Amino acid sequence: MQTYVALLYSIILGEGRRVVMSDLKAMAEGLGLKNVRTLVATGNLVFEARTAKISDLEQRLEKAFEERFGRHVDILVRGAEDWLNLAAGNPFPAESADTGDQVAVRVMRQPVGADAIPALQARAAEDEKVLLVGGDIWLVFSRERPSSRLLAAANHKRFGIGTSRNWNTVRRLAEMIGSRQ
Repeated sequence: MQTYVALLYSIILGEGRRVVMSDLKAMAEGLGLKNVRTLVATGNLVFEARTAKISDLEQRLEKAFEERFGRHVDILVRGAEDWLNLAAGNPFPAESADTGDQVAVRVMRQPVGADAIPALQARAAEDEKVLLVGGDIWLVFSRERPSSRLLAAANHKRFGIGTSRNWNTVRRLAEMIGSRQ
């Protein structure tokens, strides 16, 4: 058995409807996934399954989600070792220690090329940062500005399928799977 992390792009089903994590957990268990756990109410799953291709797990989860909740949602899966490497590769440790909710990573289904980063850096405010690590986009958002142009710029249309998680969530998911290895 291998441990995996799954990240939902969205848990909003429509006007006033959100996915409840207990329903998401039940959906995953219905697929035969083992030791399914959720983290906060934003669509984070940790589970165990027989070793499989990541793309196969993503397709199974997306299909089950659409059948259960009536809407397609992109779901990104990473193996435990890949997730631990992602967390260990955080290029902003000082910022993460101070303001973990302002540091985020856009986890990508397909790695982003380095040529995409200058366009994001051009949208960053003076106190914001952008780096590419292993094909995923790391961001430090401004504490001074309530809204950032970076989040809107790092979207599906520009970079492909991905979803963002703040450092606090990345770290807690790593802690959840770190004890299982």
